[in-house]
Amino acid sequence: MGRTQLRRIAQARSGDKGDTVNIALFAPTDALYSVFVREVTPERVKAHFTGLVKGEVIRYLVPNVKALNFVCKEALNGGGSASIRMDNLGKCYASNLLRMEIEVETGEEK
Repeated sequence: MGRTQLRRIAQARSGDKGDTVNIALFAPTDALYSVFVREVTPERVKAHFTGLVKGEVIRYLVPNVKALNFVCKEALNGGGSASIRMDNLGKCYASNLLRMEIEVETGEEK
């Protein structure tokens, strides 16, 4: 088993509405989808975004497209018009999630 960043084996897309961020994580294969279900939990996503996501992280499984959808509440310091953050958009969360490292066994990455 080895560690790898999600960016090497996944695609992601994200957006925002108010103070909530939505992140979709896509697996290229059924085997990697199973790894993502095991490794990319709501708890790990919240920990990955420590200091940014202050609310609940909810995960939805979307197996027909080999995707996980994360809804991160209280993630934008009040939302675009309420925050004083320089870059307060949810679209950057996808690329940030892809920096997360997960455990992948040999053969699962294919």
